[in-house]
Amino acid sequence: MISLAVPDAGVGSDPWWVILIKVLLIFVFLVVLTLFNIWLERRVVARMQQRIGPNVHGPQGLLQSLADGVKLMLKEDLMPKGVDRLVFVLAPAIVAVPAFLTFAVIPFGPTVKIPFTDTYTRLQLTDLPVSVLYVMAIASIGIYGIVLGGWSSNSTYSLLGGLRSSAQMISYEVAMGLALVTVFLFAGSLSTSEIVAAQSHQTVHWFGTDIPLPGWYAFLLFPSFVIYVISMVGETNRAPFDLPEAEGELVAGFLTEYSSIKYAMFFLAEYINMATVSALATTLFLGGWRAPWPISIWDGANDGFWPVLWFMGKLMGFIFFYIWLRGTLPRLRYDQFMKFGWKVLIPISLAWILLVATVRAVGRETNFSRTTLLVAAAIVLVIAVISMFVPQKPKEEPAEVADGKEFDAFAGGFPVPPPLPKQQTEPTSKAGSRG
Repeated sequence: MISLAVPDAGVGSDPWWVILIKVLLIFVFLVVLTLFNIWLERRVVARMQQRIGPNVHGPQGLLQSLADGVKLMLKEDLMPKGVDRLVFVLAPAIVAVPAFLTFAVIPFGPTVKIPFTDTYTRLQLTDLPVSVLYVMAIASIGIYGIVLGGWSSNSTYSLLGGLRSSAQMISYEVAMGLALVTVFLFAGSLSTSEIVAAQSHQTVHWFGTDIPLPGWYAFLLFPSFVIYVISMVGETNRAPFDLPEAEGELVAGFLTEYSSIKYAMFFLAEYINMATVSALATTLFLGGWRAPWPISIWDGANDGFWPVLWFMGKLMGFIFFYIWLRGTLPRLRYDQFMKFGWKVLIPISLAWILLVATVRAVGRETNFSRTTLLVAAAIVLVIAVISMFVPQKPKEEPAEVADGKEFDAFAGGFPVPPPLPKQQTEPTSKAGSRG
């Protein structure tokens, strides 16, 4: 067991062979995690729908995803007529490559000693002063691959799917970015490792008593956490927000004309992006690799390689949340989805940022605990949001026709809508005239 007294190996000081091992481990981890997540999704949704799911290839069907991946790679790669060949081929790579790069700044654990060597290294490939902005910038590049793939396919359905995806991802990236602003305000940094360290502990000063609380920003900044979780589902085009791939409307959206390995690369990128936003949520809101309570009571819970287990547990919790949503909620209409992003999430995010900034400013000038003030501000925001969604009973006014009599929708035997204001209605014969 490695104690906390191990030297802190800063990022950027690793020898070349350690960096190479980290790169290979991250690549293998993401590929294997994708295969496992596909199997897990099929098994969980099957259980929710009282089916069996994959159970033939491998124990409990664990090799089914691998078999499907091999089948996709061996299928005939079709190239429709009229496509822009260069862009059509590059689009899947533009989507897949950034999906791998985003994990470079995700911390998996503290500084550890590499077995059978005297080398210490941090369980993170690299870190930047603006690591969170790096993740969002790299993830945004994937939008270009989806849009270019839909445009280059020379298909109306693909083009509409690409346009939907670009509008959807840009809209929900705004809400996602605003949800992270409050985290930056409290942590005082954009570095992922420093944000994890800032969540080590929190206390509430209540009537002269210091009450210890979990340091996770998911509790302290709960509105930001909820907004981020909703935005990350919209950002990754997952159900119930899978509008770019709506089979009932757009065949398969921007994927309509793709097959074989190029289709598999889009599929791989989608599941890696799920893992990326889940890992970012774990890092920014759930304390990262730090052990949850009551495991954190154990002195060695945050030492050695144990933190990797806590990190993976939190990550898989978000993956299960994705799967649960897909098996539970129906797909939204596109206008409902965009209205929810622009008219609900973004205004609430802006109001919450103002409240958090005000609480921090008041906390510096007064003796009140900033945590106490923040809880009060969150309660005010929740009450305001609930009041927005409380349905108000409209005042019923009977529709009237020109002669002042009340309108009867069933007078002719069939229900008809009431006339518009100042509209003159004329009685018609039931038989009608056929001329």
